[in-house]
Amino acid sequence: MTTMESLIGLVNRIQRACTVLGDYGGGTGGNAFNSLWEALPTVAVVGGQSSGKSSVLESIVGRDFLPRGSGIVTRRPLVLQLHKTEDGTEEYAEFLHLPKRQFTDFALVRKEIQDETDRITGKSKQISPVPIHLSIFSPNVVNLTLVDLPGLTKVAVEGQPETIVEDIEIMVRTYVDKPNCIILAISPANQDIATSDAIKLAKEVDPTGERTFGVLTKLDLMDKGTNALQVLEGRSYRLQHPWVGIVNRSQADINKNVDMMLARRKEREYFDTSPDYGHLASKMGSEYLAKLLSKHLESVIRSRIPSILSLINKSIEELERELDRMGRPVAVDAGAQLYTILEMCRAFDKIFKEHLDGGRPGGDRIYGVFDNQLPAALKKLPFDRHLSLQSVKRIVSEADGYQPHLIAPEQGYRRLIEGALGYFRGPAEASVDAVHFVLKELVRKSIAETEELRRFPSLQVELAAAANSSLEKFREESKKSVIRLVDMESAYLTADFFRKLPQEMERPVISNKNQAASPSPATPDQYGEGHFRRIAANVSAYVSMVSDTLRNTIPKACVYCQVRQAKLALLNYFYSQISKREGKQLGQLLDEDPALMGRRLECAQRLELYKKARDEIDAVAWVR
Repeated sequence: MTTMESLIGLVNRIQRACTVLGDYGGGTGGNAFNSLWEALPTVAVVGGQSSGKSSVLESIVGRDFLPRGSGIVTRRPLVLQLHKTEDGTEEYAEFLHLPKRQFTDFALVRKEIQDETDRITGKSKQISPVPIHLSIFSPNVVNLTLVDLPGLTKVAVEGQPETIVEDIEIMVRTYVDKPNCIILAISPANQDIATSDAIKLAKEVDPTGERTFGVLTKLDLMDKGTNALQVLEGRSYRLQHPWVGIVNRSQADINKNVDMMLARRKEREYFDTSPDYGHLASKMGSEYLAKLLSKHLESVIRSRIPSILSLINKSIEELERELDRMGRPVAVDAGAQLYTILEMCRAFDKIFKEHLDGGRPGGDRIYGVFDNQLPAALKKLPFDRHLSLQSVKRIVSEADGYQPHLIAPEQGYRRLIEGALGYFRGPAEASVDAVHFVLKELVRKSIAETEELRRFPSLQVELAAAANSSLEKFREESKKSVIRLVDMESAYLTADFFRKLPQEMERPVISNKNQAASPSPATPDQYGEGHFRRIAANVSAYVSMVSDTLRNTIPKACVYCQVRQAKLALLNYFYSQISKREGKQLGQLLDEDPALMGRRLECAQRLELYKKARDEIDAVAWVR
């Protein structure tokens, strides 16, 4: 294999592999990956309808194989890869979409192109950017790859969408705009070159003409007494590469199925004997054009190898990082699956604890419950209403019953205190609920931040359910604890608090000078408002003392019953249950998001393609 065969053949193989992966150039790959196709040098065949574009391709191949007809015949790009074989070997064709079938009858090749076009576009006259790959193996061709694009048109005909003119131009431009694209601009000689659709487009995207090869067809159909020397000799429109004239088969020859090899000989005879073009005969004709393009394509490929390798190496690094981020495929063994699940649970648990301990944000919100919400709730309790003068009088009187208190209304004190302490239940339970809400939110955040879990939505759901179930149990236990704290304050009052209060001395009543002083019996109106205000003040002071105590003990109970337990045993029940599951159930938990599985498969396939392409380029790039 020569260097040229190696390089062009290598590009052919890479292009076919790219197409299978959905990367077929033209800016239509539809994914976020770098396009390797667009980095590969390509020859795009551009021309208006009826410019003789199909005839040029058939002349280069030496076979009649393209669909013909009026209007838009080429409705999908045709990637035509030519492979030169040894003399005497049989010619055959292969389609990428039919890899195990060889076509030796080129009439069937034409039919398959039409059928495959209709498979994507239907029987309508729509166009599609998805290419058809056709490889032709023949001793009568040179190693060359051409992309036949739909013919440029100016008017939509019946059955075509109104946007067909713009649609075709956009598709063609997405190919020829690329700096690695070689433009084969085909124009008929029997029309003014200034009106050529192909030349007009080529001039816009390649104003210097460095990437454009001009081809003039239908030289034999020009008016008598005229010729195309002004164009062919570069005087009318100069390009960096020489113009090539082509003489295609006439319509009569096509109708008679004149052999393409015979048509080639007639073409050579035409130029050899032409008084106008005889001096250019050695650089005219389809055979010369094919050799010229093949040599130039090989040269461009060689010059682009460093940039192609750079793109491939960069893409390999990006793909490997992406695969690492997404994680490798899950094992099918139950033991390995269980291990994978437990490892992800540990990763989640680590992140959850980091949130609580301050390594990540969020845990400080629990302190906010104790430092802000609980004190604020305690201050809002309706003690002023409960200890109003009217309320104190009523409660003390009801506690005395039919017999008023003699000295201090102890039963009244107890009822006032017990009633006041009951209000602490609300803030205590609210603190538990607030901590529970923060812990649930931290579970959600920790699951979202666990990279390993992102692949497995089913495991995320089950893990969240298990963690929240545990948190619910911790909440119930915490509520019981804080309510106990409140109830304990009600169950046993601190007597020393009241003993230390200033005692109200009863005023003695004196009957006469000789009688000893003795207290008078208590009467219902013995105590005025000042007495009840002192009772309210004493109760308020005691309740304030209890409030300070609960402000310190409620957080301790919440942390002990909820936060501490969450750190120690958040997933204990989940661990006990997961170990009992069978392989099928474990597999269901590791059922990945289909989109992620597809993305990983695509990355893996592209990575394999790029590594293989890099190795093959390294093997042939510097062959001398």
